[in-house]
Amino acid sequence: MTPVSDTRLETLHAAATEIFTGALKACDIASAFDRRLRFEGNTMLRLMPDGSGPSTVDLSAYKRIFVVALGKAAVPMLETLLDRMKRRQGLRGVCCAREIPLKRNWRIRYFEGGHPLPNEDSFAAARAALALLHKARKDTLIFFLISGGGSAMFDLPLDPSITLEDTVAFNQALIASGAPINEINTLRKHFSAVKGGRLAMAAPEAAKVNLLLPDVPLRELDALASGPTSPDRSTVDEVRDLLRVYDLLPKMPPAVRAFFGRKDLPESPGRKESRLSFLPKLPQKLPWTETRRTLSASMRGEDAAFRDSLFEILLSSHDLVENARTLARKAGYQVVVDNSCDDWDYADAARYLLERFHTLRAKHPKLCLISVGEVTVTLNRTPGAGGRNQQFALFCAPELAKFAGAPLTVLSAGSDGIDGNTKSAGAIADPTTVNRARAFGYDPEKSLAEFNACPLFTALGDTVVTGQTGHNLRDMRLLIADGV
Repeated sequence: MTPVSDTRLETLHAAATEIFTGALKACDIASAFDRRLRFEGNTMLRLMPDGSGPSTVDLSAYKRIFVVALGKAAVPMLETLLDRMKRRQGLRGVCCAREIPLKRNWRIRYFEGGHPLPNEDSFAAARAALALLHKARKDTLIFFLISGGGSAMFDLPLDPSITLEDTVAFNQALIASGAPINEINTLRKHFSAVKGGRLAMAAPEAAKVNLLLPDVPLRELDALASGPTSPDRSTVDEVRDLLRVYDLLPKMPPAVRAFFGRKDLPESPGRKESRLSFLPKLPQKLPWTETRRTLSASMRGEDAAFRDSLFEILLSSHDLVENARTLARKAGYQVVVDNSCDDWDYADAARYLLERFHTLRAKHPKLCLISVGEVTVTLNRTPGAGGRNQQFALFCAPELAKFAGAPLTVLSAGSDGIDGNTKSAGAIADPTTVNRARAFGYDPEKSLAEFNACPLFTALGDTVVTGQTGHNLRDMRLLIADGV
């Protein structure tokens, strides 16, 4: 096989990066907002009515309007809403984001929540939101702007004796467990005073509009930020099962063990009919209207705090996939999308996608395999610098090395721009990664075992760096071949 030139590999790296960053850039929050809602005077129009609720909302019917924005996209979502909605009378709100903006609205209280672990502002923001919502009455309309990352950024233990230090240790144990996100968030819902529907229950009489940017599968929307405004179907019995399956209690501080050990552990709000999701299992790709109808149907029979709620999905990983598909096709690639390894262990997902990739490229030499979703990493030691995306890419590197000289590239990156405890979104691997790393004095196997992929990829210049994007539409993996 003819060796591939460095220039050709650099071109492949650039193509992968351009598809990823271009797809992300096309997921514009303001444009997505305008496709769903429009404000005309004191009227809010839902531009895609589907029978799941009123097509218009009369803002003049409410004396007060509250806004609670939380998650990695809290600031751009809030700014877009305030820009479009000209009414300011009775407007108050709370915003909990990764960073506080330089330009702030005096009607909004801002908090800089922690991620991936909560901090003092995470607690302060939750307390401020609860205090605001307790003032809501029937004459109040509440906008909940919810995006990924809210589970850590915005939290308050249900048991007031549990400290921030305890809560951090609780979250560390969950992150290291290797459990999929819906199971992790099942535990969070029963631990928290603002998750699992309890935030909505703080304002039972108010009307509610939920604007969502999910970083979870659409079939599991109650996992977004651990479902602060969604009824929860998971149960205390399921919580106890998960604690046992992942052997979590010994890894938690005494106060948290005591809380989960209570015989009267409180149930979260919601009818307890299905396991771990208030939505039925839905297809991977679901039309917006069907998703919204299902959301609406799920509220029937619920407490009034949930029945008077509208849900609008502004953007999701489906948008990220479609944008990437369009860009890859324009670049001349045969495109295949495979999201079936969502929530798999990173090594299992890598093996599966690489096998699929090699099978497909035998038929389509110029190929782009796209996979969106998140993989899990089980930590059995204190990690180095890295995250699940760099871990995935580094696992792929020795497998790619078996095809020395082949024009192959694997990119794995997070749409929020941050992978684990690093400032990189992810990394790119190719058939030369292992040899180049060793030439720089790195041991790829050791870096993988120590969950310390970032220094290796940084030395090679193969990290994907975007900065914080204001999004969190899940992770993207691109496996690209250019055999023509």
